[in-house]
Amino acid sequence: MDALKIIEQGSMKSELPKFEIGDTVKVHVRIREGAKERIQIFEGAVIAKKHGGINESFTVRRISHGVGVERVFPLHSPSVEKVDIVRAGKVRRAKLYYLRDRVGKAAKVKSKYN
Repeated sequence: MDALKIIEQGSMKSELPKFEIGDTVKVHVRIREGAKERIQIFEGAVIAKKHGGINESFTVRRISHGVGVERVFPLHSPSVEKVDIVRAGKVRRAKLYYLRDRVGKAAKVKSKYN
């Protein structure tokens, strides 16, 4: 069991920023198309964080052309290049699944710093 923890710690990323639920983030994702690789930026609000350690993942939601788009990213995946925090959100919940039912301005997260 101790050997698994050592392997787990060795493959975890150490330079990721500390973001919370409700924060608006830009996730730089490495996309492979055939033999080429490029970086795609996915910007949205973090609505959930799950698990912990090497299995930690987070869900980012955004509205694209009037349609809600959610992506789940494994935090320590090599395809996640980096995560930039755009602004901090003021929330009182651990999961923001209620944003799925809201439209327009009601679907936005308030900023922590006014």
